[in-house]
Order: sequence, then C-alpha cells, then structure tokens
Amino acid sequence: MLLAFVVQYKDMLLNLRLTPNMLNFLMLGLAFILHGNFHQFLKALKISIGDVSGILIQFPLYFGIMGMMKDSGLAINIAEFFVSISSTETLPVFTFMSAGLLNIFVPSGGGQWAIQGSIIIESSSQLNVPLPKMIMAMAYGDQITNMLQPFWALPLLAITKLKAYQILPFTLWMFLIGDLIFIFGLVFIY
Repeated sequence: MLLAFVVQYKDMLLNLRLTPNMLNFLMLGLAFILHGNFHQFLKALKISIGDVSGILIQFPLYFGIMGMMKDSGLAINIAEFFVSISSTETLPVFTFMSAGLLNIFVPSGGGQWAIQGSIIIESSSQLNVPLPKMIMAMAYGDQITNMLQPFWALPLLAITKLKAYQILPFTLWMFLIGDLIFIFGLVFIY
C-alpha cells in the first residue's frame, strides 16, 4: 500500500503539493497498515465510532469510484451516449436516466455534477433545451436512484437497528412511482 502511494504521488511528494485525494489515500493506507489487515481496521472502527463506522469508511471509497469513473472516461461515455440518441424533446428524459445510472456509482450530487455538468451545459445549448430544465433532470435522476441505493438511510438503519433489505421493498416502490412522476413532469409540465 505504501509503495502504491509513493508510486502514484511521487511527483507531488517531491514538490510538496498535497491534494485531498493524496491525503485520503495516505490516511486510509496508513490505517490499514497500522491495523495489520482490513478486518482489524473495521473492528477498531466499530469499537471507536460504533454504528457510524460504515458511513465513515464509505466516503473515501465512493470518491475513489468517482475518480475512476471520471478518469477512465466511462461516466462521460455514458452521458454522451444518452445525448447522442436524444432530441430536444427527449434530452431531459435521457439526462434523467443517465444521471440515475451514474448515481448508482457516484452517490454524490456534487461529484456527479463534476462529471456530468459540462455535458449537460453543452447539450442543453446544442439542442436548445432550457438549462434549468436540464439541471433539474440531472437532480431528479440523482435523487431517484437513492431509493435503490439508500446511502441516505444508513444513519436511520443504525438508529432503528433495521437492515437495508428490510426497507428496500418500500424504497423500490418509491423509486418506481418517483420515476413516473419525474418523467411526466419533465415531458409535460416543465
């Protein structure tokens, strides 16, 4: 892990430039090394911060996934595919769908905007779709798939001692009903 850190950030280390990604990687790597293995690390987290340990450890992992999706071009390819098959009328609906798909891998509205925002602005301009409508289409897609991946529910699950599988049937129904409402609104109301 330490070798991977040095190889990845050797230029930054030599120039003494620190970035949030570099610090996250360093701290997470040191935590693994100092605890001996991943299981011991999770055990120490559980002892020290209890039921919120799952939330804490997920943030660096989600940002790592976001970085891979962005740097590999996969997120841009997904968004550009939906733009390529769109017309003025369908662009908001396809933006909604692509935002929902990306949200499964990048469950952060800000992170998702960092990946998809420039494509939304450009496609909105090219197809003459109002930018506020496109931003809302992305926001709706980002929010609706939270019903499939209830990251928002982790504190609630910890407090109520429920498991995710116990609430997923309810959130799945909200996902399906919400899809219909949002798509109807994007097509007929906005």
